[in-house]
Amino acid sequence: QAQLVESGGGLVQAGESLRLSCTVSGLTFPFSNYGMGWFRQAPGKEREFVATISWTGGTTDYADSVKGRFTISRDNAKNVLALQMNSLKPEDTAVYYCAAKFRGMRVTTITEYRFWGQGTQVTVSS
Repeated sequence: QAQLVESGGGLVQAGESLRLSCTVSGLTFPFSNYGMGWFRQAPGKEREFVATISWTGGTTDYADSVKGRFTISRDNAKNVLALQMNSLKPEDTAVYYCAAKFRGMRVTTITEYRFWGQGTQVTVSS
């Protein structure tokens, strides 16, 4: 049974940094075969795309709102996906979710991801 467990969320002030992790287990194929994504959902808003990294690890894409501030990465040896978030803003406040799609390449659409974590809360105060 696939398990994606996010960690690293918390309460920070604007301008500070956080690093989120997503530890993956139980997928049908090795972690390296899955394109991975980060999404977020703020109170009263729809879940939105944040960042994605291809199953090959060679391609990343970001939402315009986080480009230049967030960096997605993966460690296939440890089955871990990461999101380094710098220069955080109050509008980054949301629950952050990781997701997996088999052989995913530049996938930004929520419905294309089959496996999801439970989310971790990120709160940025002004």
